[in-house]
Amino acid sequence: MNRIMALIAFATLAGFLGILVWHVPHWDLIAVTAIVILLAARDFIASARDGS
Repeated sequence: MNRIMALIAFATLAGFLGILVWHVPHWDLIAVTAIVILLAARDFIASARDGS
């Protein structure tokens, strides 16, 4: 159940940031958004492996 909730939270974050980038397409915002998504994905994968 925790993994499902984490996946929903990740999808919500990605969706919000995707909408933000879609409406404000500046290269620096896109770079920061990409870094945030990569860090969140890395944290999600690490947490899923640990089983916590």
